[in-house]
Amino acid sequence: MTGIPAENTIQNTIENDTALPTSSNTIDASSGIQECVQEAMETYFGNLDGQSTNELYKMVVSEVEQPLLRVVLKHTRGNQTRAAEILGINRGTLRKKLKMYDLG
Repeated sequence: MTGIPAENTIQNTIENDTALPTSSNTIDASSGIQECVQEAMETYFGNLDGQSTNELYKMVVSEVEQPLLRVVLKHTRGNQTRAAEILGINRGTLRKKLKMYDLG
């Protein structure tokens, strides 16, 4: 990421957002996540202050995917087979992503 302080990353915005869905409001989970990501992206572009950016898609996927994997693994108590089922991905793909992010 180019010149944006760590406290302004998308991951920090997502992890610290109190508007994220909880068990009491899971019906609106999808729209809550979308709003959170949109707000984080608007903040990110606002903080660029004229600087250019590149590989934005890769950065966003990485920033969202890491906490997603951590939370799902916590939810499944480390059961990778169940985590892969919840995520809708192959267990081998999950293991590759865990290794890539040093979460395994």
